[in-house]
Amino acid sequence: MKRIKTLGKTLFFTFTTLLLSACALPGIGGQAGEESISIAGLASTEGQIMAFMVEGMVEHYMDVDAQVVNNLGTSSMAHQAMVNGDVNITGVKYTGTSLTGDLGRDPITDPELAYDTVVELFAEEHQQKWFPTYGFANTYAFMVTRELAEEHDLETISDLEPIAGELRAGVDNSWMEREGDGYRAFLDTYEFDFQRVTPMQIGLVYDALQAGEMDIVLGYSTDGRIASYDLVVLEDDRQLFPPYDASPLASYEVLEAYPQLESIFLKMENTITNEQMQELNFAADNNLIEPKVVATQFLEENNYFEDKEPFLESANNEGGDTNG
Repeated sequence: MKRIKTLGKTLFFTFTTLLLSACALPGIGGQAGEESISIAGLASTEGQIMAFMVEGMVEHYMDVDAQVVNNLGTSSMAHQAMVNGDVNITGVKYTGTSLTGDLGRDPITDPELAYDTVVELFAEEHQQKWFPTYGFANTYAFMVTRELAEEHDLETISDLEPIAGELRAGVDNSWMEREGDGYRAFLDTYEFDFQRVTPMQIGLVYDALQAGEMDIVLGYSTDGRIASYDLVVLEDDRQLFPPYDASPLASYEVLEAYPQLESIFLKMENTITNEQMQELNFAADNNLIEPKVVATQFLEENNYFEDKEPFLESANNEGGDTNG
């Protein structure tokens, strides 16, 4: 979900690399035993961490090579790579993003209905399986400093109404023109406006709030700077923003080739909270730890969720069933 600036040459090189390597991917070439598992990693920090987390889980439980195609860009670019067969797994997808972007449907604010809809449509239209959520959701969120929240007893977006006319708001550039959950929808839903609304790059809003240049900003709910700057996320009490629950996605083709993948993804259900994802993002963005290292450390700390159903044998255990 994070907005990433990518140069045209980089995009060309990325897709050229994907096309050149496509012959090694399932369904495109090679013998069944030689098929590889190729995982799309988005250009965002979170997208990279989750792709490497999937890679780590696959290689822990299966005697097979998994490859992350990293910095693929936006969710729509990962979608196209999946449709083309250039990759067969996407490390993280978001219900709201894929519903309106990949599928071209209207936003759905009910989380369960949004999930059921993407599961059904990805299966019917793209022969891909949308798995249960990892447990976190990366949605747009209004946030303020803890000082302001405590001074005015702010817990929800509606609580802002009495003071909104005094607040300077920093928001994502693209949000101003978004249909369904953008600026115009905000005015219709909450029926108040801020003193001034300043569009900016999404990555700059947190520093602007911390520096006192803005009083409230619109950011992402799992950004690591929320914890590091001690910001308070306000509840979207009128459900302006569609749910952006995070899940892995896999082609039915790769699931047929490697049946154990399904158990691995089910094992990852509800294993990461919003707060934990904030911490993982912060470790990479602030502490400059490589996303793969962040992912590996998290998996090791949680023993690769070996104690969570469905139970699987590690590929390192002698006699373990590594191919389902």
